[in-house]
Amino acid sequence: MDLQEFTRLANGGLNILGSLFVLIIGLLLVLVVIFFVVDVTQTKDAVRRNYPVIGRFRKLFSTLGEFFRQYFFAMDREEMPFNRAERDWIANVSAHGSETLPFGSTRRLSAGAAIFANGMFPKQEGEHIPRRPYVIGKGTPNPFVPNSFFNISAMSYGSLSKPAIQALSQGAQLAGCWLNTGEGGVSPYHLEGGCDLVFQIGTGKFGVRNEDMTLDEGKLKTLCEQNSQIRMIELKLSQGAKPGKGGILPASKVTEEIAKIRGIEAGKAAISPNRHVEASNTGELLDLIDRVRRISARPTGIKMAVGQLKPVKDLIREIKKRGLASAPDFITIDGGDGGTGAAPMPLLDNMGLTIRESLPAVDDLLVKAGLRKRIAIIAAGKLVTPAEAAWAFCAGADFVSSARGFMFALGCIQALKCNENTCPTGVTTHDRRLQKGLNPENKSVKVRNYCHTMCHEVEMIAHSCGVDHPRDLTRDHVLIVQPDGRSIPLSQMWTV
Repeated sequence: MDLQEFTRLANGGLNILGSLFVLIIGLLLVLVVIFFVVDVTQTKDAVRRNYPVIGRFRKLFSTLGEFFRQYFFAMDREEMPFNRAERDWIANVSAHGSETLPFGSTRRLSAGAAIFANGMFPKQEGEHIPRRPYVIGKGTPNPFVPNSFFNISAMSYGSLSKPAIQALSQGAQLAGCWLNTGEGGVSPYHLEGGCDLVFQIGTGKFGVRNEDMTLDEGKLKTLCEQNSQIRMIELKLSQGAKPGKGGILPASKVTEEIAKIRGIEAGKAAISPNRHVEASNTGELLDLIDRVRRISARPTGIKMAVGQLKPVKDLIREIKKRGLASAPDFITIDGGDGGTGAAPMPLLDNMGLTIRESLPAVDDLLVKAGLRKRIAIIAAGKLVTPAEAAWAFCAGADFVSSARGFMFALGCIQALKCNENTCPTGVTTHDRRLQKGLNPENKSVKVRNYCHTMCHEVEMIAHSCGVDHPRDLTRDHVLIVQPDGRSIPLSQMWTV
């Protein structure tokens, strides 16, 4: 090809590009005119009406800003509800196990921060005395002896995707911890890993319900007889993200399969009542607990977010009146700042005591009533790091459960799309295209690594404090920073 021919072809190409450019500019101008006309004639959005076309960018920037802050603008420990340092730590240990960090801490010891009191003469490796196994429900036909003090909190099939539940089930088996089914019933994916299960019965009684949302005794009996993996039953009274309101599963997430498992109508939002219809007072609640325990032949307890302490005191008074056998075998305490896939903002932000207040308060009440050895306490609510779990043991917990910690282990990036069925990591969506990114075999190993690391590092804190086991930690072992910068033992803030 000679120079003249090359020049001719080049000029032809430039002419085509020029024509395309003019066409694109023309189309953009047409779109701008259309948007301008639409904006100045609509009456729903004042910003767009007063600033046509340009006003559209406000919503775009506001939406994108929520996510850009994760990467560019927020410091490591500034984000809510979980900061980058917490998310990165969970991601790293889930992939590689326990790890070390360089240079120094970036944590700010502001008022309320917990500091653990290391012992002067901690025991060396091999000198720690193993604790006796903890038995829940000694008086039941099938008492439960958990293998792990850190476990997977309630997450239903419906709020989470099929591959997410599969990964949790397989990971729980690898880790030796229990998996709470959440209130959506027992799905095949909860069972397939072979792990210990805590079957949660929410106020909607999904999976074991009559049409009027009362308990179907036959379904519960059959379910427990056919599935020995179910080791405990948890009656959910309330959860920290929406105390006083039942569970909410948006219609977009109620597939045919989920509807069949729950015993509800597909494509229609699953809204649970705000309490169990059989339990309008403490006496009826104890009757329901006894009924479920008798039918299931399993240890049976309750889950609640604490508001006022009076109802807890009333429950204790009724237990003492009836006798120790009437007590729940365990109480799961959820913090008022707990998480969920869908909750109204007023309840999410402003309802219920945090775990920092409710856990030691309930522990104190049970100790004073002489019920503490009878009733196990399980702590839940944003306890995703070893320090937070260790604090819970100091405050009185026998076990700690986490939901969102394990969601991060599955690959959650806190995209805040749980309620929209568009989770980009496949954790909380039923869109099969998005679910492809979540491989259960790979993620189950990360679930195991996170659980094992949490147990190892909570034990490390306990050993540094000079005790043999996390359950040996007391309120003297953790110091709480005060507004003046000084710290005092938790025992001075909360006394029995």
